[in-house]
Amino acid sequence: MARLAINRETVSSSYNRIRSRIRRTPTLQIAPRDIACEFGELHLKLELLQHAGSFKTRGAFTHFVVGETPEAGVVAASGGNHGAAVAFAAREMGAKASIFVPEIADPAKTQRISELGAELHVGGALYADALKAAEAFAAETGAKQIHAFDQPETLIGQGSVGLELEQQAPGLNTVLVAVGGGGLIGGIAAWYQGRVKIVSVEPKTAAALKAAMDAGAPTDVDVSGIAADSLGASRVGRLAFPLCQSFVEETVLVTDDDIKAAQAVLWQSTRLVAEPGGAAALAALISGAYKPGPDERVGVIICGANTRTLPGV
Repeated sequence: MARLAINRETVSSSYNRIRSRIRRTPTLQIAPRDIACEFGELHLKLELLQHAGSFKTRGAFTHFVVGETPEAGVVAASGGNHGAAVAFAAREMGAKASIFVPEIADPAKTQRISELGAELHVGGALYADALKAAEAFAAETGAKQIHAFDQPETLIGQGSVGLELEQQAPGLNTVLVAVGGGGLIGGIAAWYQGRVKIVSVEPKTAAALKAAMDAGAPTDVDVSGIAADSLGASRVGRLAFPLCQSFVEETVLVTDDDIKAAQAVLWQSTRLVAEPGGAAALAALISGAYKPGPDERVGVIICGANTRTLPGV
């Protein structure tokens, strides 16, 4: 079977097939001064309100609607959010799901995976260890593997975040996106295709995309920090990387303290609770890692809500 193209056409066509199963998450315009910034406009895409608590539900459903599901069900490796998304989608589609997570996974996320009816396997120090275990399980059982960020269906599904954002906040100049393995930013880049400035935001201690952009190819990085369970890919995806090379104009890095500050400001200004990875893109504005021009219209993806704790509250 020919590999699916990752572009505006496939994002749009797959969106029409999953839209009845996902939430069209709202976009909230807030005053930049509310986050102690001065520029034109700020629009938050509240993907933390998506089913299962993150954008990853879009990609999970896309796997189900564009291909067959074997009797053995599906299997996924995850830092937590992808596993919850696959578990949710599998439950809704009446399929079995087996989810492998590393020991660093947030207990709030692993509990959610179990609550959604998936078979949970915990082991290994990092996401890469969970991925190896999931691949071995797929080979042994015949389960369909749903990769967190490096399959066309995943990127195509995540690209619908950009599709909705453009409809809800037309005329943006810039979109800030937190990056782990690159599935979200790759899908959004495929949707916009250079029509807005896309800025990647990564923790300084988990910067796989910046390392790849600097090296000219995906390369391994060490991973740590408070957002490692969601943004802790040790290597950016091979499918997302060329899209980022073509359409991501700037890469910025933030610290754990920047992310904690963004979580607190988001709560104070909107009463929304984001996990560390979910607040990372906003941290780029609050910290000054990305400084918009005075008339710049900025969109920020608030991409995940699966946490039990909130710094400063």
